[in-house]
Amino acid sequence: MNQVEKQLIENSPLLLAAVDASLTCRQASNVWRARLGISENDAMAVSLEKLFADDIEQTQLDQIADVLRTGTSMHEVGVCVPSEEGAPTHGQLSAWQIHPESGSAPWVLLAVTESDELSRLKTTYQLILDAAGEGIYGIDNQGLTTFVNAKAIEILGWRPENVLGKPLHDIHHHSHPDGTPYPRSECPIYAAFKDGEVHRVDDEVFWRTDGTAVPVEYTSTPIRRKGALDGAVTVFRDISQRIGMEKQREAAYEEIRKLKDQLELERDYLRDEINLTVSFGEMIGESRALQQTLAKIEAVAETSVNVLIEGESGVGKEMIARAIHANSPRKDKALVKVNCASIPKELFESEFFGHVKGAFTGAHRDRVGRLQTAAGGTLFLDEVGEIPIGLQSKLLRALQEHEFEKVGDDKTIKVDVRVVAATNRNLAKEVEAGRFREDLFYRLSVFPVEVPPLRERVDDITSLAVHFLESICRELGREPLKLTKQNATHLAQHRWPGNIRELKNVIERAVILSKGNQLRLDLVMPSNGQAQPAVETRQTDDTAFVTDGVLREREKVNMVAALKHANWKISGPSGAAALLGLKASTLTYRMKIFGIEGRD
Repeated sequence: MNQVEKQLIENSPLLLAAVDASLTCRQASNVWRARLGISENDAMAVSLEKLFADDIEQTQLDQIADVLRTGTSMHEVGVCVPSEEGAPTHGQLSAWQIHPESGSAPWVLLAVTESDELSRLKTTYQLILDAAGEGIYGIDNQGLTTFVNAKAIEILGWRPENVLGKPLHDIHHHSHPDGTPYPRSECPIYAAFKDGEVHRVDDEVFWRTDGTAVPVEYTSTPIRRKGALDGAVTVFRDISQRIGMEKQREAAYEEIRKLKDQLELERDYLRDEINLTVSFGEMIGESRALQQTLAKIEAVAETSVNVLIEGESGVGKEMIARAIHANSPRKDKALVKVNCASIPKELFESEFFGHVKGAFTGAHRDRVGRLQTAAGGTLFLDEVGEIPIGLQSKLLRALQEHEFEKVGDDKTIKVDVRVVAATNRNLAKEVEAGRFREDLFYRLSVFPVEVPPLRERVDDITSLAVHFLESICRELGREPLKLTKQNATHLAQHRWPGNIRELKNVIERAVILSKGNQLRLDLVMPSNGQAQPAVETRQTDDTAFVTDGVLREREKVNMVAALKHANWKISGPSGAAALLGLKASTLTYRMKIFGIEGRD
């Protein structure tokens, strides 16, 4: 051993000693010499046993001999050494093999850390652990707790004296989140000192001392001593706040998804179209039949009662439904249209009530039904008479109870929705024939509205034709066309079995076929726009009837008779209009249609 090495050992403030191949101490720090009563200048030749205050155990001597023989090291073995006061003091002995000179036999360097120093180190380490923002604890290879830090105590409410030296799994990790037992053999924390692997978990709970669970993520890292697995250190954190934020985010995403679905449905149900000018002004005409219908709409719109709109195809039942919705307190919500005739029987429930993902083959995602989409607004059931009778009871229950369940779900959804139904069938007769449920009929027809066919609104035909002509020319980019008196006469003489829809189609075809600025109705009207020949047909029983031409000729004769009786005065209490029960403007219009221009 050279001079520098000797001085390093002698001047060290620690208890250091060098032992040769015969296990004789040849060099020691002045601190250890003083405790043994050996002067700093005296030669050192002390047996290994004499270095310690009490007889050292043979096993410890054997360990030191193994260090000398094999080159392995020993760490923190408990021993007793002399103190400055003379009484023995406890310490931790560590030993390493050294070579004092090149080629010489190995020696052993001994180092003893006294309990006071050990306590200081432990205090330092504990301060470091307590400064950490995560919970930290250690367990030995038996699963007994060796240390805990302040954050672990804060999160789980332990008292250190209640967990140190005890199996911590039984205290805080004994059960799964659902309360079922969690065997120690399945615990990843224990697995760390069994398989030597680092285990990371982010979906379990630790249990507080008050019996409540705290969601955690943790890492369990194995501890090795002398190459052998000797325990594990677990670092964990409370993730309650993060989970709460994730749930809020998921709820927000779910709300966004629902709103997205609703917007898509509302787009499909023409909500934007409903925001066009929907009012009584869109229903053009001044006929008594139309005015009576408008009066009913005005009366019922402000209420929340269900409405049944009856009328032939093409009379504008959907327009009536829109008018009711647009003039109701629900106008700011959606008007959702369902064409009952177009829904396949097997998709009826899904279409009306929605479904959850996986409810049936092809249900790849949740879907909001039309009933739920119309919540707070109006549900328009077009062609309601086409609903199969076997499915009517499900709709009836939803309308009666204001609640339903999605297909494949047991959660009840409550809705506030007003129903406006429309049909071209006579539902009362359908009930008598057993094709429509009577209770559903009465549920829907709280307030019936009958829309008159166009043949009963002759006074409105010209106004409607002018409206369609202007809008169609505008849509097609055509120069405005004029409706002539002859055109109006031809239109008024037609029976219009397809009602307003047929009238619009006729005008549209005429605009397309017209050249220049003349409207060619003669190209699209029956018999080149002329009225049907007035051929009278008779029967001998009470089903006798006449043709439209004969009926109109009789109407003309009757009109002329009234004019003669009123001395050709049209307005006033004694005028022809009053005698016929018509407005003066209506009579004047009809006189133009029939070509009655003055006194005969």
